[in-house]
Amino acid sequence: MTAGLLSLGAGVVIGLLYALLKVRSPAPPAIALVGLLGMLIGGWLTSAALEAYAAHDVTQATSLYTRTG
Repeated sequence: MTAGLLSLGAGVVIGLLYALLKVRSPAPPAIALVGLLGMLIGGWLTSAALEAYAAHDVTQATSLYTRTG
């Protein structure tokens, strides 16, 4: 969550700088925003998948050591 907020803050700052310098993006604003939203969702999904995978591995590893018999 913190990384998302930092990214949002950095994006706002860069956007303000672009506006002050009157830099124009080659992509239409709506398409650019959809692309950024896709990158954000992809990052969240990747993070969630990696966390789930790590939790699954830890569970299996600990279950091997806790078996008796």
